[in-house]
Amino acid sequence: MVNGLNLLFQFLDSFAFIVLAAAGLAIIFGIMGVINLAHGEFIMVGAYATTLANVRLGLPLPVAMLAGVLVSAVFGLVVERVIISGAVPNAVSRRTLGRDIVEPLYDRLADSMVATWGLSLIMVQGVRLTLGNSLDQIGTPLGKLAYGGFSYPTYRVLLAGVAVCVLALTYYVFTRTEYGMRARATIQNKPIASALGVDTERTYMTTFAIGSGVAGLTGALYAPTITMVPSLGGAFLVEAFVAVVVGGPSVVLGTALAGGLLGSINALISNLVGTFFGRIALLVTAILMIRFLPEGITGYVEHVRERRKEGA
Repeated sequence: MVNGLNLLFQFLDSFAFIVLAAAGLAIIFGIMGVINLAHGEFIMVGAYATTLANVRLGLPLPVAMLAGVLVSAVFGLVVERVIISGAVPNAVSRRTLGRDIVEPLYDRLADSMVATWGLSLIMVQGVRLTLGNSLDQIGTPLGKLAYGGFSYPTYRVLLAGVAVCVLALTYYVFTRTEYGMRARATIQNKPIASALGVDTERTYMTTFAIGSGVAGLTGALYAPTITMVPSLGGAFLVEAFVAVVVGGPSVVLGTALAGGLLGSINALISNLVGTFFGRIALLVTAILMIRFLPEGITGYVEHVRERRKEGA
């Protein structure tokens, strides 16, 4: 019974971590075709903003978390305008040179990787120089669940419910709102969407801000549970990319399925032989998926559906 509860709590913890780490990255990559290697640093912005708002400004933790989300979303908006789309540099160049000098990084995977990797290095070193190597940490709220001589942080278990809510809200936004309709049209065929009157540039801008805000939410939620150092984003980046690779092109369904599969693998292996081997198991799973299911779980499901339609 105790071992079963340990495994269940570890699964819920792993599921929440993987889903929340991957959600923002999946949104940005799935719609914009931008591989954001600074995703971990966007999470770091949310965590640092939450900690500073709570510890130094004395704001209640929920309000501090909301501040972390807003700061990350605004920061992402600035990054998209300046680096990803090049809208700000081009606006300046049009006034001085009469032409654009920067090409957007949409669907330019290698270029976006290099640009965001450089951004991540600048962000880590910039935080280290301005705020130091560490910050005071927020205490973990809600206490612990006690069972059979063992205990587990209640807050980390509840994060699984938060992860499900994030997926549900993302599904609603992208399937039941006008913005979601424009975003899906942009994903499927940007030139036709633009010809039909969709402002694809604004759609990209909004999407990057939403993805950044979700990353900031992850940092805000995990701020009470992690050591506040400038390099904290690296702990989230591996799981995020593995989940995106395993999940495939569907943002919501792919992230949910990847979270369930990878969470189960990580919980089982970590429970048997330790956390280090649990992380290795995640990487091995990603390698196998790339080799045998290069389009991920949802890509494979869609391929099967198309073949059945052709057969019918």
